[in-house]
Amino acid sequence: MPIGSSRRGTTETVATSTRGQAIVGAARERRLRRQTIFQRHRWIAPLLRMTSDAIVVWFSFLIAYWLRYSLEIGGEILPGSSQPFSFFISKTIILVVVAAAIFQLRGLYNLPRWTSFLDEGTIILSGATTAMAVVILFSFLQRFYPSRLIFIYAWLIMIALLLLKRLIARTGREMLWARGIGVDRLLVIGAGPAGRRYMEHILNSPQVGYRLVGFIDDDPVDESWSIATEHRVVHPDYLGRLAAIPTVVQEQDVDEVVIALPPTAHEQTLPILEQCRREDVSFTLVPDLYELAIDRVITYEVGGLPLIRLKESRIRGWNYAIKRAMDISIASVVVLVTTPLMLLIALAIKLDSPGPIFFPQERVGKNWKRFTLYKFRTMYEDAEKRKAELQAAHNVGDLLFKLKDDPRRTRVGRFLRRTSLDELPQFFNILLGEMSVVGPRPQVPAEVDNYEEWHCRRLDVTPGLTGLWQVNGRSDLSFDEMVRLDVYYAEHWSPWLDVKLILRTIPAVLMARGAY
Repeated sequence: MPIGSSRRGTTETVATSTRGQAIVGAARERRLRRQTIFQRHRWIAPLLRMTSDAIVVWFSFLIAYWLRYSLEIGGEILPGSSQPFSFFISKTIILVVVAAAIFQLRGLYNLPRWTSFLDEGTIILSGATTAMAVVILFSFLQRFYPSRLIFIYAWLIMIALLLLKRLIARTGREMLWARGIGVDRLLVIGAGPAGRRYMEHILNSPQVGYRLVGFIDDDPVDESWSIATEHRVVHPDYLGRLAAIPTVVQEQDVDEVVIALPPTAHEQTLPILEQCRREDVSFTLVPDLYELAIDRVITYEVGGLPLIRLKESRIRGWNYAIKRAMDISIASVVVLVTTPLMLLIALAIKLDSPGPIFFPQERVGKNWKRFTLYKFRTMYEDAEKRKAELQAAHNVGDLLFKLKDDPRRTRVGRFLRRTSLDELPQFFNILLGEMSVVGPRPQVPAEVDNYEEWHCRRLDVTPGLTGLWQVNGRSDLSFDEMVRLDVYYAEHWSPWLDVKLILRTIPAVLMARGAY
């Protein structure tokens, strides 16, 4: 090879390397400019939390002294028994130091974003109790016997103020994250079951301060694939193959990478970790527990071995009893209040067209159990006979067969459908335990016969009168989108979620959004 060619090749290689370093450096500069001081210097936030907690604990004892010795709450202070606050300074210092030390040892100042307020409050309650016990023991050993109520007041006030401080901090932090301030941009590598579970959890947890920029995977991705959240169905952005990781990290200003590759791709994990280190981006590995919902496992340790156990299904045991009690209470009130209205609707149906008042239909409920669902009749008597003809004319199948301008509807039926009043008789199904107020809509056997395997997960819970997809578009959603919302509901059920969906159903019904 000519010497000149060798020199040119070396020069081009150096130039390429220099350009690459410049691109990486520019990406880091953009990321640093976008980050807050707390993101750039991770040690500042824990130090501020500890300092503010120390101030709160000090003021808690000061307030307790004021309540007991100035306001004399808890009984009159006898003459000669009053003590100045200086007598309590040593005890207050001990309380501050011990509480801060216990909170630090229990990881209170470095909790992950996923930590719930309940878990944080548990650490505060136990830590504050232990710290106050140390102060009381120290006072007893010193033969120091002030009013014992001051310790009780200080303990209660300390816990209340520390919890209030964190509640305010959480609210403020979530408000900033909602405005895009201090949010970490997240890239998921892998669109298998593990990656999809992780993306679903991120999209359903905006309070943790992550923004999903998209995902990367070598395998082809179904364009119809989407993720159900409480408010909508989301289609995450596909950003390319694994070879594009450095480019995507730079172009998208990624702050954190989550690697959720399947076991067959383990040999690719190490190179990806090296790329993340070169790009100065933090990374997290998701284990091969893709069949588990990330927020439904319990981890613990036995003999130094980490163990993982599944939490109990959401709607089971006491949870089912609570949900059933809510259903009976709500259905009883609705039936009692709407009985005159149902009588008027029955009369209107009878006068409008010949046929029965109610339309009974076989539906599939929880665990594939069939039952008879009752609705007010909204169509002419020959509606079922004309169904096949309309399906052929509009080229639609059995899954979710609905037409906006269905010619089979009666005049009264159109009004009942638009206002959802045709579903009032289903509250009797709820009283019988065949349905719930909130849950997946029960479908006819012909529709269930066409289910794919993953669709059957919606049959794990009692069907409902309203649900997530009813308040997120109703009939305007595709069938797969509806099922994803139903599965999300089954995995994330709580009494508060039911209350929210019931409240959100009211405007959805009043505006007749997607109802036909």
